[in-house]
Amino acid sequence: MNDIFIKSIYQTIVEENREIYRQLFNETIVDKRTTEYWKQALSLYNNLSNENEEVMINNIEQTMIDTISNMLGIIDGSSTLKNCNIEPKLLLDNNDTDGELQDLFLEYVEDRGK
Repeated sequence: MNDIFIKSIYQTIVEENREIYRQLFNETIVDKRTTEYWKQALSLYNNLSNENEEVMINNIEQTMIDTISNMLGIIDGSSTLKNCNIEPKLLLDNNDTDGELQDLFLEYVEDRGK
């Protein structure tokens, strides 16, 4: 069950958002509603070579992977929060995840060749 959860997290967050970012960078039309941050990000992306565009998308993907890993480490108890003594626990269908989500996630990523 934990494996299914991890795979779903990866597919939903990493894979889907990778394509959303790629689409946004390639298809966004700047208008008066576009935030300054997004204008700057688009400008940076549009000034990159095709090879470096892919590097930027890969960096965004790696940031998502690192963030998910950190969150799962906090939930698992292998990582701690600053100034917080709360011990979180995640149950999947009322089953304890046994503190293995971060490791399972990182194994899944590694198996995918990332």
